[in-house]
Amino acid sequence: MSLSSAPGLLLHTADAVELERNSIAGRRVMAAAAWHSLLWLVVANCVGVLLAAMLLVPEINSLLGEWTYGRWMPVHMNLQLYGWCSLPLVGFLFSVYGVRRQPFARWAVPVLWLWSVALGIGALTWLNGQSSGKLFLDWTGYSRVLFPLALLCLWGLLAASLAVEFRDGQRLSRTADALKVFGLMLLLLVPALIYIASNPALYPPINPDTGGPTGASQLESTLVIVAILLLLPFGISHRKNSRSRVITAAWFILVVECLLCLGLGRADVSHHKPTQWISLGSLLVWIPLTPAYYSSFFWHESARRWRIAFLCWWSVLVPTGWMLFLPGVLDHFKFTDGLVGHSLLAMAGFVSSLLIFVLVQIMGDDGWIFNTTWSFSTWQGSVAAYVAIMFFAGWREGSDPSFSIVPGVLRNSIYTIRLLLGVLILVASLDWFRDAFMLFREIDAAPPQNLTAVSQ
Repeated sequence: MSLSSAPGLLLHTADAVELERNSIAGRRVMAAAAWHSLLWLVVANCVGVLLAAMLLVPEINSLLGEWTYGRWMPVHMNLQLYGWCSLPLVGFLFSVYGVRRQPFARWAVPVLWLWSVALGIGALTWLNGQSSGKLFLDWTGYSRVLFPLALLCLWGLLAASLAVEFRDGQRLSRTADALKVFGLMLLLLVPALIYIASNPALYPPINPDTGGPTGASQLESTLVIVAILLLLPFGISHRKNSRSRVITAAWFILVVECLLCLGLGRADVSHHKPTQWISLGSLLVWIPLTPAYYSSFFWHESARRWRIAFLCWWSVLVPTGWMLFLPGVLDHFKFTDGLVGHSLLAMAGFVSSLLIFVLVQIMGDDGWIFNTTWSFSTWQGSVAAYVAIMFFAGWREGSDPSFSIVPGVLRNSIYTIRLLLGVLILVASLDWFRDAFMLFREIDAAPPQNLTAVSQ
């Protein structure tokens, strides 16, 4: 039968071809988001290995001129936060707001490159000693303008895609539409907030006994993470109707804790004040509640190991974060390697596992790049060992501040193991990065399934 005698079949085939093209475009968009994310993970991990080597062999500092340990540290932390920890969420936004479809898919990659260029310029300014002096808000000079500009371009792409979606009637429900619009309104505030918060004249409340954050500010920042945890499933999965009570309970508890946070206020206050550490302890309820919440949704089978991983890290992060804030414990651990260990537990353990879980869920079968058993086990095992030795070193350092300053057999042994574990973490990320290149070739080589129907 010829296509000329079957116009209905021709129309049907054209629709199928369009779906196929959108599918390929969507795969490329998500592959690009994963590639840029892994690019900065690898670069940041390389810097981390360099920092660990500098601590073990201080003479390396003199070989790099002005680019010493103090210059590399903000580069390492900011590339992890604004590169590795942020770009997977950009991929999440691409999926939620329909950027994976044409014609907007072709603009996704330029936006990703603009983000990466801004981050690269930021890294050069920090290496050259230009910084606001604020942790994770080191943006200054040109980078302070360029990075918010990249965020605005991302926002414009999301807004344009949503507008076309509304115009074409591609809607899920009124609630979903309202949440997307509300999300765009919140995202529009982010560039301005980053620009303003980078001002050295502005500083948040502090704990006068440690110089660090107060219990109220830690509760506030953790509740933001909890809110993200609760929102993520709605953008990448579908819920099971039989478990809706758990979802309702989780959101109710979040609202109650937000009211508690508002009641604590924002002021300089010590962790020795009971209301600070008792209120922070309210987060312990999320240890059993988060796994129950996530079991209320359907998940891709390939994301299972990463879902288990991030939930396990979460069940360790929350109680240790609370215990390390207790009076006496925080005084012993503050400004030691123990804080480094807890930071790695949070970022390399919990956050990284969560981000890869999200990427695998969105990418579906293409998420195979993260599921090599060797790299998964190497990453998780190395991070766990790294956290353990840093907790041990931190406790010793709290009792004897000279422990990490004066070279010794135990101290050098710990720092050598730390360096080796950092290399293993880097190798695991390199394995994923290599597979990301292979994914591009796989997508380009895949034969369009529906195009062959046109010629039959």
